[in-house]
Amino acid sequence: MKDDSKSRKADLTEHLKVGILTLRLQPGTDLDEAHLSDAFGLSRTPLREVFRQLAGEGYLDLRTNRSARVSEMSYTTLRDFFLAAPMVYGAILRLAAQNATGTQIDALKDAQQAFKAALRAGSAEDRALANNRFHDVTGEMSGNVYLLPSFNRLLIDHARIGMTFYRPQTAKMTENLSQASNQHDAIIAAIEAGDEAAAAQLAEDHWNLSRDQIELFVMPDALDVPMGAPLSKPA
Repeated sequence: MKDDSKSRKADLTEHLKVGILTLRLQPGTDLDEAHLSDAFGLSRTPLREVFRQLAGEGYLDLRTNRSARVSEMSYTTLRDFFLAAPMVYGAILRLAAQNATGTQIDALKDAQQAFKAALRAGSAEDRALANNRFHDVTGEMSGNVYLLPSFNRLLIDHARIGMTFYRPQTAKMTENLSQASNQHDAIIAAIEAGDEAAAAQLAEDHWNLSRDQIELFVMPDALDVPMGAPLSKPA
């Protein structure tokens, strides 16, 4: 019975993560605890354990005497995202080039093959999740207990605000997806060679590739800010 409960908690965790990453569960949405409890056969205690875990990872916000809520995407969080993402991604890939094991490199190659398959025949959700998994493996490679939680939090919002990047509607966007896949291959090669400088440069190149599309999604007018420069709040 204990193992069955553990399995149902894992199913709920995966259900909520995928729903949040793909915007099936919109930012700020209150979770229906009674519905989730019935759907996954979980009592309040294990349900709340899942919520606490996901809140610690940045997927949910917990509020006293109120239902759990999907983490918000406010102006402040978006501003922080644009400031932190290029710095954190660069540091992660530098460390990945230093620390990656053969098993992890194989996992990264598998993730890249899944990403290529999603580009060929998958939905926008499939592509976003496959891309998230690729970068998740690079985080595992970094092996840094201080940096990894920040990186994982960035990946949540990168997946959410980048969903439009995986719905190419123009030839340029399709070209960008192909280039993103090529950059993934180059990232694997840099990590496999232990080339920290190349990995860090690829992090910057990869960020810049999706940056314009992400900005168009989150702002009425694309931002024109150098990497790491502060953003001014619009009047």
